[in-house]
Amino acid sequence: MRTMRSVVADMLGEPSAVLHLQTRPIPEPGPGEVRIRVAAVPVHASDLHTIRGRYGFTPEFPTVPGIESVGVIDELGSGADGLTVGQRVITIGVTGTWQEYVVAEAERVLPVPAGMSNSTAAQLLANPLTAVILTGDELDVRPGEWLLQTAAGSTVGQSVIQLGAHVGFKTLNVVRRRSAVEDILALGGTAVICTEDEDVRERIADIAGRDGVSKAIDCVSGQLGADISRALAPHGELIVYGALSTHRQTDADKLTIPLFARSLIYETKTVRGFWLFRWLTETPKDRMAAAIDRTLQLADSGVLRVPEGQTIPVEKFGEAVYLAEAPAHGGKPLLVFE
Repeated sequence: MRTMRSVVADMLGEPSAVLHLQTRPIPEPGPGEVRIRVAAVPVHASDLHTIRGRYGFTPEFPTVPGIESVGVIDELGSGADGLTVGQRVITIGVTGTWQEYVVAEAERVLPVPAGMSNSTAAQLLANPLTAVILTGDELDVRPGEWLLQTAAGSTVGQSVIQLGAHVGFKTLNVVRRRSAVEDILALGGTAVICTEDEDVRERIADIAGRDGVSKAIDCVSGQLGADISRALAPHGELIVYGALSTHRQTDADKLTIPLFARSLIYETKTVRGFWLFRWLTETPKDRMAAAIDRTLQLADSGVLRVPEGQTIPVEKFGEAVYLAEAPAHGGKPLLVFE
């Protein structure tokens, strides 16, 4: 029996305590499926929150984490048309990718452009795709409009800035540290607000002027999310897609955004959520394919430049887990199987 290495969590808990490397049988593809020899997988903070039970779903344990991967097809199931053995592909909405081999439905894999690195391909369908969906399908940010965003230095935030430069919309970027301001401006951000020493609502008014900002995205939540909502122009819309301010919070009653009711009611604003996992499971196939194809083309053309990841052998997965949540850790940790 042929075996492979898998990173497995046996139970709910802190990743450093419950994850371990395990030898498992290599899976066989069924009808309409392909088997992929995985080359690289990113370690996201969301992977770790899933293991902790603080995410949008709780898997059945034992579980293999992971939501993205790039690799090479090494076996085709019957009826898996349009794909070939040896083809380099990325997986779309396939979970359990922290292992050497993954089986996926043929319609859930996408060929990788020849010139694209494994690092870029492995990271494409979480953060850059989120940026494309939020600025396009969800908010339809037009040339000349302002888009306000928190955590502008994140991978999603950097992708939004690059999309703004490409499409022609202006980005008003909120960051925590003064040291990040120059990097955001150098990337093409129109303006930056630093919460370390600036009042967010005052600075939004100063920068955006009388008409204000009517479209915003937030992945911090908490008081900052509330401040962003309150600073929006009448009829403004805020999409919340993350809760960085609460990632270490274990009290469910404190996982909040304290919205100001008067601003919400009398200025008829909208605050709503976005979760990529739900989008991948509920979006009509044609719309999903269009957004993914656009993301792939933007990355292949160089419009979206994904920071190079840090490759870490799977045997050192603990290092990758630590780096995924370490402050200013550099490139995304990528588990590799060599």
